[in-house]
Amino acid sequence: MTVHSTSLKRSALRLLEQLAPGQRPVASAQQADADLLVKNDLATMPSQGCLALTDAGRAFLTRRAHAQQDRGASQVDAFRAQHLSIVSADASARSGLGPKFDESESPLVWLARRKGTDGRPLIEPHQLQAGERLRAEFTAAQMMPRTTSNWHAPIAGRRRDGHAGEHMTDHMVAARQRMRHALDAAGPEFSGLLLDVCCFLKKLDEVERERRWPARSAKVVLQLALERLARHFGYQRDATGKAAAAVRTWAADDFLSEI
Repeated sequence: MTVHSTSLKRSALRLLEQLAPGQRPVASAQQADADLLVKNDLATMPSQGCLALTDAGRAFLTRRAHAQQDRGASQVDAFRAQHLSIVSADASARSGLGPKFDESESPLVWLARRKGTDGRPLIEPHQLQAGERLRAEFTAAQMMPRTTSNWHAPIAGRRRDGHAGEHMTDHMVAARQRMRHALDAAGPEFSGLLLDVCCFLKKLDEVERERRWPARSAKVVLQLALERLARHFGYQRDATGKAAAAVRTWAADDFLSEI
């Protein structure tokens, strides 16, 4: 049975949000809300006077949290989002309406969470940031090849000769320009690898098999590629520069002496 937040009272929703994690004693005034949650399989009573969250209730809270945070900004369905690790990527770094993607499917996140024999992550945080920014630009530019019809493009975008015209917004054009500049900065030696791993989400063993590289060699090449990409985006491992900048004003030279 699918339960929507509109079918529950506000008091029952508040009680449900207070259940995670563990059990919670139920007051007599909350008994009606507790019975409603149990009836909808969102909670259970493992012992007298105590309420605990069920798997269905946990999934319900995940869908509700995604709907509250997303508010229609993405096209990820709430029922699909409860099984993913959805994060927001701001492609332009100037607005909060970046594309959404599943963090768990990124090979870069997998590499950043694992350490090598020296105890350091397989890729550095600034390299991960550069790679995910390239992925966000790729998503915003809508450069992924389509395997189905594009129902979002308007009919007026089709030319009279029967060929579909390219429907591109200014945001897409700007994202494609940033993609081209980033790949040009990485160079032809690394641009293909960055596209495969960061944008098409290919795993390193798959890249090595396709390119006939020796085992565990793609990791080294990827580190070099991400380092060059991070340099282009302005990301560094350590912050450098002065601790504080000098104060500058447009006042005249003798302004301070007159105060």
